[in-house]
Amino acid sequence: MEPEHINPPLPETYCTSGLFPPILTTAMAAELLHVHVEYLRRMVRERRIPAHRFPGGREIRFHRDELIEWVRNQPGNDRSPSAEHRASQP
Repeated sequence: MEPEHINPPLPETYCTSGLFPPILTTAMAAELLHVHVEYLRRMVRERRIPAHRFPGGREIRFHRDELIEWVRNQPGNDRSPSAEHRASQP
């Protein structure tokens, strides 16, 4: 009998499978991006990341799919597990 292999979900699957809703609070977006909430707020103030504010309010919301696309468009090496999987494919 072969051991059962459990593969962690790929980032694309993880982010779009419903583990995060389509509209995120600052805390949820920080968790998705693996950054501190205050760092995320600073990025919003500096207009370095896509974010949406309610009119006349301080509340910030993020669109999950916009954040995923923003991350994909960042310069640098892709060190995600799915990138390693794609690189090993012929």
